[in-house]
Amino acid sequence: MFAIEIEKKRSLHVISTGQQSREELVKISKTIHPYIDMLHIREKSWTGAELAETVDELTGACVPLRKLCINDRADIAFMKHMRGVQLGHHSAPVDLVKKVFPSLKIGASVHSMLEALLAYEQGADFLLYGNVYETTSKPGKQGTGIGNLEEIVLNIPLPIIAIGGISPGRVEDILRTGAKGIAVLSGIFLSEDPLEAARAYYKSIHKEVIQLEETI
Repeated sequence: MFAIEIEKKRSLHVISTGQQSREELVKISKTIHPYIDMLHIREKSWTGAELAETVDELTGACVPLRKLCINDRADIAFMKHMRGVQLGHHSAPVDLVKKVFPSLKIGASVHSMLEALLAYEQGADFLLYGNVYETTSKPGKQGTGIGNLEEIVLNIPLPIIAIGGISPGRVEDILRTGAKGIAVLSGIFLSEDPLEAARAYYKSIHKEVIQLEETI
Protein backbone atom coordinates (compact mmCIF):
# COMPACT_ATOMS: atom_id res chain seq x y z
CA MET A 1 0.00 0.00 0.00
CA PHE A 2 2.80 2.41 0.93
CA ALA A 3 4.53 1.84 -2.41
CA ILE A 4 1.31 2.48 -4.30
CA GLU A 5 0.70 5.74 -2.39
CA ILE A 6 4.19 7.05 -3.25
CA GLU A 7 3.80 6.12 -6.89
CA LYS A 8 0.48 7.93 -7.20
CA LYS A 9 2.04 11.15 -5.96
CA ARG A 10 4.61 11.38 -8.74
CA SER A 11 4.22 11.42 -12.48
CA LEU A 12 6.21 11.51 -15.70
CA HIS A 13 4.76 13.63 -18.50
CA VAL A 14 6.23 13.26 -21.98
CA ILE A 15 5.62 15.90 -24.64
CA SER A 16 5.93 15.44 -28.39
CA THR A 17 8.58 17.62 -30.01
CA GLY A 18 6.99 18.88 -33.20
CA GLN A 19 10.03 17.50 -35.04
CA GLN A 20 8.82 14.01 -35.83
CA SER A 21 6.30 12.44 -38.14
CA ARG A 22 3.02 10.98 -36.96
CA GLU A 23 4.39 7.52 -37.61
CA GLU A 24 7.44 8.15 -35.42
CA LEU A 25 5.33 9.65 -32.65
CA VAL A 26 3.00 6.64 -32.57
CA LYS A 27 5.85 4.11 -32.81
CA ILE A 28 7.76 5.64 -29.90
CA SER A 29 4.64 6.17 -27.80
CA LYS A 30 3.64 2.54 -28.20
CA THR A 31 7.01 1.52 -26.78
CA ILE A 32 7.33 3.96 -23.89
CA HIS A 33 3.78 4.28 -22.58
CA PRO A 34 4.14 1.67 -19.79
CA TYR A 35 6.73 3.95 -18.17
CA ILE A 36 4.93 7.28 -18.46
CA ASP A 37 1.85 8.80 -16.84
CA MET A 38 0.76 11.31 -19.46
CA LEU A 39 1.56 11.85 -23.12
CA HIS A 40 1.07 15.39 -24.40
CA ILE A 41 0.40 15.74 -28.12
CA ARG A 42 1.96 19.12 -28.84
CA GLU A 43 1.98 19.58 -32.59
CA LYS A 44 1.26 23.20 -33.47
CA SER A 45 1.46 22.73 -37.24
CA TRP A 46 -0.93 19.77 -37.47
CA THR A 47 -4.53 20.21 -38.54
CA GLY A 48 -7.45 19.18 -36.38
CA ALA A 49 -7.99 16.19 -38.65
CA GLU A 50 -4.37 15.10 -38.25
CA LEU A 51 -4.57 15.43 -34.47
CA ALA A 52 -7.79 13.41 -34.30
CA GLU A 53 -6.32 10.70 -36.51
CA THR A 54 -3.21 10.59 -34.33
CA VAL A 55 -5.35 9.94 -31.25
CA ASP A 56 -7.00 7.04 -33.08
CA GLU A 57 -3.62 5.65 -34.10
CA LEU A 58 -2.27 5.92 -30.55
CA THR A 59 -5.23 4.11 -29.03
CA GLY A 60 -4.98 1.57 -31.84
CA ALA A 61 -1.39 1.03 -30.69
CA CYS A 62 -2.71 0.33 -27.17
CA VAL A 63 -1.77 3.67 -25.61
CA PRO A 64 -4.54 4.20 -23.01
CA LEU A 65 -6.82 7.22 -23.43
CA ARG A 66 -6.33 8.00 -19.73
CA LYS A 67 -2.69 8.80 -20.56
CA LEU A 68 -3.42 11.16 -23.45
CA CYS A 69 -3.46 14.93 -23.29
CA ILE A 70 -3.54 17.37 -26.20
CA ASN A 71 -2.22 20.90 -26.30
CA ASP A 72 -4.72 23.71 -26.83
CA ARG A 73 -7.40 21.72 -28.68
CA ALA A 74 -9.98 21.09 -25.95
CA ASP A 75 -12.57 20.32 -28.62
CA ILE A 76 -10.60 17.35 -29.92
CA ALA A 77 -9.72 16.18 -26.40
CA PHE A 78 -13.43 16.19 -25.54
CA MET A 79 -14.62 14.52 -28.74
CA LYS A 80 -12.00 11.79 -28.46
CA HIS A 81 -12.64 11.22 -24.72
CA MET A 82 -9.05 12.04 -23.82
CA ARG A 83 -7.88 12.61 -20.28
CA GLY A 84 -7.14 16.29 -20.66
CA VAL A 85 -5.93 19.39 -22.41
CA GLN A 86 -2.83 21.51 -21.83
CA LEU A 87 -3.32 25.26 -22.15
CA GLY A 88 -0.69 27.94 -22.76
CA HIS A 89 -0.64 31.74 -22.76
CA HIS A 90 -2.10 31.75 -26.28
CA SER A 91 -4.98 29.42 -25.40
CA ALA A 92 -8.54 30.16 -24.33
CA PRO A 93 -8.79 31.04 -20.60
CA VAL A 94 -8.76 28.11 -18.20
CA ASP A 95 -12.11 29.02 -16.63
CA LEU A 96 -13.85 29.15 -20.02
CA VAL A 97 -12.47 25.77 -21.09
CA LYS A 98 -13.40 24.33 -17.69
CA LYS A 99 -16.97 25.59 -18.06
CA VAL A 100 -17.47 24.23 -21.58
CA PHE A 101 -15.54 20.96 -21.10
CA PRO A 102 -15.96 20.02 -17.41
CA SER A 103 -14.93 16.39 -17.98
CA LEU A 104 -11.37 17.32 -19.01
CA LYS A 105 -8.40 17.57 -16.71
CA ILE A 106 -6.90 20.96 -17.48
CA GLY A 107 -3.20 21.66 -17.27
CA ALA A 108 -1.83 25.17 -17.58
CA SER A 109 1.69 26.05 -18.69
CA VAL A 110 3.06 28.84 -16.47
CA HIS A 111 6.34 30.67 -16.14
CA SER A 112 5.87 32.86 -13.05
CA MET A 113 4.07 33.08 -9.73
CA LEU A 114 1.57 35.54 -11.21
CA GLU A 115 0.66 33.16 -14.04
CA ALA A 116 0.46 30.25 -11.60
CA LEU A 117 -1.92 32.14 -9.30
CA LEU A 118 -4.15 33.11 -12.21
CA ALA A 119 -4.32 29.53 -13.50
CA TYR A 120 -5.12 28.26 -10.00
CA GLU A 121 -7.87 30.86 -9.49
CA GLN A 122 -9.40 29.96 -12.85
CA GLY A 123 -9.62 26.27 -11.94
CA ALA A 124 -6.63 24.51 -13.49
CA ASP A 125 -6.12 20.94 -12.29
CA PHE A 126 -2.32 20.95 -12.56
CA LEU A 127 0.49 23.23 -13.72
CA LEU A 128 3.53 22.75 -15.91
CA TYR A 129 6.15 25.19 -14.62
CA GLY A 130 9.47 26.11 -16.19
CA ASN A 131 11.79 26.13 -17.78
CA VAL A 132 13.62 25.18 -14.60
CA TYR A 133 17.00 24.65 -16.30
CA GLU A 134 18.38 25.88 -19.58
CA THR A 135 17.13 23.71 -22.40
CA THR A 136 17.75 23.24 -26.11
CA SER A 137 13.99 23.57 -26.60
CA LYS A 138 14.29 27.26 -25.67
CA PRO A 139 17.79 28.36 -26.69
CA GLY A 140 19.03 31.49 -24.99
CA LYS A 141 16.37 31.43 -22.28
CA GLN A 142 17.84 31.18 -18.80
CA GLY A 143 16.38 28.61 -16.43
CA THR A 144 14.11 29.82 -13.64
CA GLY A 145 15.92 27.66 -11.10
CA ILE A 146 15.04 25.29 -8.27
CA GLY A 147 14.35 28.13 -5.82
CA ASN A 148 11.56 29.59 -7.93
CA LEU A 149 10.10 26.13 -8.48
CA GLU A 150 9.99 25.55 -4.73
CA GLU A 151 8.26 28.90 -4.20
CA ILE A 152 5.55 27.94 -6.70
CA VAL A 153 5.11 24.55 -5.01
CA LEU A 154 4.79 26.12 -1.54
CA ASN A 155 2.26 28.74 -2.59
CA ILE A 156 0.05 27.04 -5.17
CA PRO A 157 -2.11 24.14 -3.89
CA LEU A 158 -2.04 22.22 -7.17
CA PRO A 159 0.18 19.43 -8.51
CA ILE A 160 3.21 21.18 -10.02
CA ILE A 161 5.02 19.43 -12.87
CA ALA A 162 8.48 20.81 -13.55
CA ILE A 163 9.72 21.18 -17.12
CA GLY A 164 12.86 22.34 -18.88
CA GLY A 165 16.29 20.73 -19.13
CA ILE A 166 15.54 17.96 -16.64
CA SER A 167 17.81 14.93 -16.93
CA PRO A 168 17.36 11.76 -14.86
CA GLY A 169 20.19 12.98 -12.64
CA ARG A 170 18.27 16.16 -11.80
CA VAL A 171 15.01 14.45 -10.89
CA GLU A 172 15.89 14.05 -7.21
CA ASP A 173 16.49 17.79 -6.82
CA ILE A 174 13.16 18.52 -8.53
CA LEU A 175 11.19 16.14 -6.31
CA ARG A 176 12.86 17.51 -3.18
CA THR A 177 10.99 20.80 -3.79
CA GLY A 178 7.66 19.00 -3.45
CA ALA A 179 6.92 19.02 -7.18
CA LYS A 180 4.65 16.14 -8.19
CA GLY A 181 6.58 15.18 -11.30
CA ILE A 182 8.47 16.23 -14.39
CA ALA A 183 7.78 16.79 -18.07
CA VAL A 184 10.26 15.81 -20.79
CA LEU A 185 10.41 16.49 -24.54
CA SER A 186 13.62 15.75 -26.41
CA GLY A 187 15.09 13.81 -23.49
CA ILE A 188 12.86 10.92 -24.50
CA PHE A 189 11.38 11.48 -27.96
CA LEU A 190 14.69 12.55 -29.53
CA SER A 191 16.82 10.11 -27.57
CA GLU A 192 18.79 7.47 -29.45
CA ASP A 193 16.89 4.90 -27.39
CA PRO A 194 13.54 6.38 -26.24
CA LEU A 195 12.60 3.22 -24.32
CA GLU A 196 15.79 3.21 -22.26
CA ALA A 197 15.42 6.96 -21.68
CA ALA A 198 11.84 6.51 -20.44
CA ARG A 199 12.98 3.72 -18.13
CA ALA A 200 15.75 5.93 -16.73
CA TYR A 201 13.32 8.74 -15.93
CA TYR A 202 10.82 6.28 -14.47
CA LYS A 203 13.47 4.80 -12.18
CA SER A 204 14.56 8.27 -11.05
CA ILE A 205 11.00 9.33 -10.22
CA HIS A 206 9.97 6.11 -8.49
CA LYS A 207 13.30 5.27 -6.87
CA GLU A 208 11.79 4.85 -3.39
CA VAL A 209 9.10 2.53 -4.75
CA ILE A 210 11.64 0.37 -6.57
CA GLN A 211 13.92 0.19 -3.52
CA LEU A 212 10.98 -0.69 -1.28
CA GLU A 213 9.78 -3.43 -3.61
CA GLU A 214 13.30 -4.89 -3.73
CA THR A 215 13.33 -5.23 0.08
CA ILE A 216 9.92 -6.94 0.27
